[in-house]
Amino acid sequence: MSVQWNWVLVISGALMILAEVALGGFTGFDLFLIGSSFVVGGAFGLLMHSIAAGLIATSVLCLLYIAVGRRWVKSRIKGRATASNVDALIGQRGRVLVRVADHEPGQVKVRDEVWRAQTAAGVAGPLESGAEVTVEGVEGVTLKVR
Repeated sequence: MSVQWNWVLVISGALMILAEVALGGFTGFDLFLIGSSFVVGGAFGLLMHSIAAGLIATSVLCLLYIAVGRRWVKSRIKGRATASNVDALIGQRGRVLVRVADHEPGQVKVRDEVWRAQTAAGVAGPLESGAEVTVEGVEGVTLKVR
């Protein structure tokens, strides 16, 4: 009994796809796309009744994916960094509610929230009530403002 290599390609490709699904995309869809290359190449070999055609098609598809497609796929599934929580406050503008001075924390209102605030490094003089400020950083629950 001889080994049907085209069927080996199809089955091993299907197993790679199942492994990718089981891992939940953990491999960045590499197993899915390489497995798909195996399935398509094996199916092409079965259609052509040629082991060589199946192996060549699989090899070409895998190399194309690695050389070109992988970079494109990674750029598409790459998560976009979205600032959240206090990181989203940096660069926001606010208004001083309670005077902020060196060694004398006050309060500022940023996006309808009142925060404890201190002057950022290099700020000369106190920031009086009503002044407009920009959030430079966050230290714990205290905003550093300029």
